[in-house]
Amino acid sequence: MSLSVALNTARGSLLANGTQTDVVSRNIAGVGDAAYSRKIASMVTTDGPVRVVVNRASNTALFDRMLGSTSELAGRKAVLTALKSLEETVGDTEVSGSIAAKVGALSAALDNAANAPSDLNLAKAAVAAAKDLSRSLNQGSGKVQSVRAAADKEIDNSVTTINDLLTRFDAANKAVVVGTVVGADISDALDNRDKILAQLSEELGINTIVRANNDMAIYADNGSPLFDKIPRTVTFAPTAAFGAGTTGNAVYIDGVRATGSGSLMPLQTGRIVGQMAVRDDIAVTYQKQLDAVARGVIVAFAETDKNSATGTALAGLLTYEGGPTLPAAGTAGLAASIRVNPTADPEQGGNPFTLRDGGMNVGAQYLYNTTNAAAFSDHLRALQSALRADQTYPADSELPLSASVLTAAQSSASWLEATRKAASTQVDTESAFLSRTSTALSNATGVNRDEETATMLELEKSYAASAKIIATVNAMLQTLLDAVR
Repeated sequence: MSLSVALNTARGSLLANGTQTDVVSRNIAGVGDAAYSRKIASMVTTDGPVRVVVNRASNTALFDRMLGSTSELAGRKAVLTALKSLEETVGDTEVSGSIAAKVGALSAALDNAANAPSDLNLAKAAVAAAKDLSRSLNQGSGKVQSVRAAADKEIDNSVTTINDLLTRFDAANKAVVVGTVVGADISDALDNRDKILAQLSEELGINTIVRANNDMAIYADNGSPLFDKIPRTVTFAPTAAFGAGTTGNAVYIDGVRATGSGSLMPLQTGRIVGQMAVRDDIAVTYQKQLDAVARGVIVAFAETDKNSATGTALAGLLTYEGGPTLPAAGTAGLAASIRVNPTADPEQGGNPFTLRDGGMNVGAQYLYNTTNAAAFSDHLRALQSALRADQTYPADSELPLSASVLTAAQSSASWLEATRKAASTQVDTESAFLSRTSTALSNATGVNRDEETATMLELEKSYAASAKIIATVNAMLQTLLDAVR
């Protein structure tokens, strides 16, 4: 081997060593970064000088599974968070804070008033218990609509995030494509693109396709294109305020509806799907339950026409905005508008004894204690029976089709707790699956500090050997030059 060949070989080795050392340094710096994939510097020998090609450790199958699990978990977490918020309206059904307990307290207060119909304080206590129940139903309904409004806002935030991520993905994808075409190191650009995909998968389920020159297209899990050469626009019109009858708007991808029953192929997973389920399904069902309980107590305390079995019944102790006519089954918003009849409320100038005597509505047929007898308890006993009697409830409320108001209130609390428990189990299961998938992906593509340190030591030895060759060649050339002189 000539001295020039030896020198060129050593110089090429040093250049390759420098590139490999840089890659190892990048790997060590990437320890602990979940978005970083290990870089692999491979030496390629051709007729010319030695080249170093930098590749990136990857596992497409595990990465796709991680994206899918991330979407699923984000949706589950959104549902669980909302259910925990709704559960504040329930608490323990045995304590005074729950609606079921307040129905029980009203029943007990009515019993006490019936046992001593002449006691004004007991009559006031029964009216106060009714007011407490109506207030809890008002607050419960307000909480439901607050949760729906929060979900609607989160949907709007998700849409904003998606559009921003798609814009960033456009720039990252162009960097990958251009780098591929010119033969540059695109490993960091691929990491950046994958990081954006991971963030995007939290908002909605996605699928990807890699084409020529590492160009990538993104599709939502319902098949809608999110990115194909250019980012597609995702739109959503938030709702300013929510009431029991308010219907929120849908999310559109490239002008095509992607959520709700009106979508031919709705989105399946992601935070958007979870928030949609909260806004349009879970919270709506719970509102129907509260409205059904409100209607149940309004009907139970109604004043009936004492002169006719077919006479019109009107709202009594508990009424609502549409009173005094009794609300129809399934009337939306009753829990928000239920209130104590001012005629019986002493705080509004009413007489609590109208609970005993009747007469909250105009007409002699609604006055039961015509002699104003202090011991009159017939109407109170009738109200006791009505409150404990079975009533029918709408099938879409998921309450028993026939049950007492107290049983219905307890069933509502049980339904909410069962739904929360199921959601919690789903979150735990999906979290464990995501953790295992992420660990497997990290093992396949992540950085091991010990391995990189060992590689660095080997490179140092290689560097020393190449430097020694150059020094030896230099000494030999110097000797040759001295001999020539």
